[in-house]
Amino acid sequence: MAKKSDTTSAGKGGEKQPGRLKQIGMVAKVVHQQSPRTIPLAITVAVLIFAVFIGIGVWTGSWIIWPLTGLPIAFLVGFIMFIRSAQKVQYKMLDGRLGAGMAILENMRGNWVVEPGVAANKQMDVVHRVVGRPGVILVGEGDPGRLRGLIAGEKKRVARVAHDTPIYDFKVGNGEDQVPVSKLQRTLVKLPRNLDKSGTAELNYRLKALPAAMQLPKGPMPKGAKLPKGMRGKMGG
Repeated sequence: MAKKSDTTSAGKGGEKQPGRLKQIGMVAKVVHQQSPRTIPLAITVAVLIFAVFIGIGVWTGSWIIWPLTGLPIAFLVGFIMFIRSAQKVQYKMLDGRLGAGMAILENMRGNWVVEPGVAANKQMDVVHRVVGRPGVILVGEGDPGRLRGLIAGEKKRVARVAHDTPIYDFKVGNGEDQVPVSKLQRTLVKLPRNLDKSGTAELNYRLKALPAAMQLPKGPMPKGAKLPKGMRGKMGG
């Protein structure tokens, strides 16, 4: 899972996070609400696979080996189907929402360091910074026109310490020259690996030395707008 540059406690106010089984149950409930056929289909596929292994056991006379081999395989296939469906439901629910890109970035697997909301304006356009093996990646959420200036400013600021390290930038959305939420993680993972682990660590160290750029935008926030979770501490004063 991606790391935040500023570590936070596991639970707000010391509250315990839900257990793994409870989390899976919560996800299953949401998946069933959004896609009622997903869980029954995954269970059906798992049962069919297990039945095939039982059939092979009957045919070969190996009553124990084949069923015992088939049980974990059947469970794994069914679980993978469930996880993929859960991801699709997640992308569907996040699509078009403020902070959707940040939610994807913070849940990426691998050695990624995410700095949410390094730049923003009062229209709630935001730019997140990600550091990984490809180099520096700036991900913008909001109006493409307004993001152009925000990204350019952050790119110029980062370039002061990044030197010859590649700096990529993407805008989250479904329009032209934008990356859909469902493809954001895949897009970042496919970027070339330009740095080794020590180079990534050194780059992170240099970026931390940069003075904070994002300030509370002047003027009132749009009515009804809410800050993404990771930005509240930065813009809350």
